[in-house]
Amino acid sequence: MADTVLFLEYPKCSTCQKAKKWLDAQSVTYTDRDIVTDNPTADELRHWHERSGLPLKRFFNTSGMLYREMELSKKLPDLSEEEQYALLATNGMLVKRPLLVTDATVIPGFKEATWEAALKA
Repeated sequence: MADTVLFLEYPKCSTCQKAKKWLDAQSVTYTDRDIVTDNPTADELRHWHERSGLPLKRFFNTSGMLYREMELSKKLPDLSEEEQYALLATNGMLVKRPLLVTDATVIPGFKEATWEAALKA
């Protein structure tokens, strides 16, 4: 079982609520953080992205209203990684959620099997 678990969520998000119920059902001890009122910093995002091994685009909430309003699908390819971290840090609604951060890994989005594997590692 992972030592430290940080759960970043938007409380009104149904997927986040489902993920939280799942964590509770698995008796996982975690720190709950509202991604909007306590938005991740560019440094946190850089660190988590590096640890995740995933493309940076996976950290963007591509189905979110703000993402679409800002037309980020057109703009992201032209931004450097540093600019993308800075952009993500401006608004928690741009960040893919929920976000599971453990000592071993970082997982954006909720897929039960992926989370289960990560928490058992």
